[in-house]
Amino acid sequence: MDMDVDEEEQAYLNGGSGRGSPPEDAFEEPPKPKDPEECKEEGNKCFKAKQYPQAIEYYTQAIELLPSEPNYWNNRAAAYISLKRFSSALSDSLQAASLQKSSPQAKTLIRLARCQLALGSPNTALSTLRQALSLEPTNSAALTAKKGAEKLDGYLKTCLDARERKDWGVARLALNQLISECEGGGAPEWRLWSVEMEIVKGKWEAAAQSASDALRINENSPDALALRALVLFLTNRLPQALQHAQSTLRLDPEHSKARLLIRRIKEVERLKEEGNSAFKSGRLATAVEKYGETLEVIGDNEEEGHGGIIRATLLSNRATALFKLDQYEKALLDSNAAIELHPNFFKAIRTRARIHQALENYESCVIDFKNALELTDVDESDRKNLKNELKKAEVLLKRSKSKDYYKILGLSKTCSEIEIKKAYRRESLIHHPDKGGDEEKFKLVVEAHAVLSDPQRRDRYDQGFDEDGQTESSGGGMGGGMGMSQADLAEIFASMHGGGRAGFGGGFGGGGFHEHPFGGRGGFSF
Repeated sequence: MDMDVDEEEQAYLNGGSGRGSPPEDAFEEPPKPKDPEECKEEGNKCFKAKQYPQAIEYYTQAIELLPSEPNYWNNRAAAYISLKRFSSALSDSLQAASLQKSSPQAKTLIRLARCQLALGSPNTALSTLRQALSLEPTNSAALTAKKGAEKLDGYLKTCLDARERKDWGVARLALNQLISECEGGGAPEWRLWSVEMEIVKGKWEAAAQSASDALRINENSPDALALRALVLFLTNRLPQALQHAQSTLRLDPEHSKARLLIRRIKEVERLKEEGNSAFKSGRLATAVEKYGETLEVIGDNEEEGHGGIIRATLLSNRATALFKLDQYEKALLDSNAAIELHPNFFKAIRTRARIHQALENYESCVIDFKNALELTDVDESDRKNLKNELKKAEVLLKRSKSKDYYKILGLSKTCSEIEIKKAYRRESLIHHPDKGGDEEKFKLVVEAHAVLSDPQRRDRYDQGFDEDGQTESSGGGMGGGMGMSQADLAEIFASMHGGGRAGFGGGFGGGGFHEHPFGGRGGFSF
């Protein structure tokens, strides 16, 4: 009989942990007794002393001497359970139950159900416990185990149903309950579900860790290896992904997911390289096309985290090419999508900052440059360049909240002195009040010219210093010439008359115009 090892199990079934730790005392290799019962008794002594490995040795000797005795199998199963080796315990419990087939024992069936439950088969455990209760309807251990099995079975059904509906939050919660409350950690596929749910959420570090854990538990699992390959692919580690997928096929040559993934990896590698080559050689339109083809192969399925980091990388690449093609709105869409997939993606954030600058979204530009600088994986060269770009963006932001003299004259920031003079004359003719123009706009034209035509003031303005567009000798009204020379004004007014200089009375002293060139007196009042 095996009643000597039941106390440990009874503590577990009555609500205790039953998880005593064996003492650290070294135990010498036991001598081999000649009698199986003697072996069993020695095993029981070791079991009570929580020397479970030694107990297993004695029970194994008893089984070798008399394999038809179910109690020896039961006792060794109990020792395996104490070591949380539930697969071995399940095998022994099944053997014991088989030997007792003609006269089933509730105790054996309860132990078998415990193993089934620990290995993630609550429905099978319930079936076994119903059989035990048919033999002993009031068996408290069986009733307790049945409640636990029903609870886990409920969690499992909830998880499966939620996965079917793609309700990943509920599925994750139910799976966590399953794993935490299952004595043996559950079925191997539960670990794979955990990886899949991390992928859906785009939690790539957690997905990689879960995939490694699943492989550690069952290193020869083709499914675990294939899932690890998928995580590597989605995190843009293509060579490693290919190696894992190929290893999967060595374990299972018919593994369809691994075969499909291998083809996908190779296609992505080819198209991505074609896009990069086109970009480097300046064939930007071709690069955009190839990156687009690569994105189609990657896809954006929810079950794959909408394409993960590798999709973010290709979106960022395409955004850069579109930016260089001056297709800013399309580039912005790709950058936004890349950052949504990979929030700390330095290159995508930097590209988006530059796009915002080109679109004159200066506040967003400054925010993105600052966010890029806060990332820890930025090297010193990039950090230095970013600081310079941020400084320029801050100048542009400050200027955008005041007067943009370049914009007033319709000029680029890199315009020449000749372009400034031409723009000034053009805009003055357009906005002069006596030709139906707007006086306020004319004032701005004069201010812009006063600053941009002076190299020192222009340089200060470009650095973000305030410049009000007035000369040091500016006075009230039109006094001081508003930053214009007499020759410039004369040329402008002559152009308005269609040729020849208009006459001026008294020049441009502090008293303003003595006679308006188009008739009348008094001039402008600022």
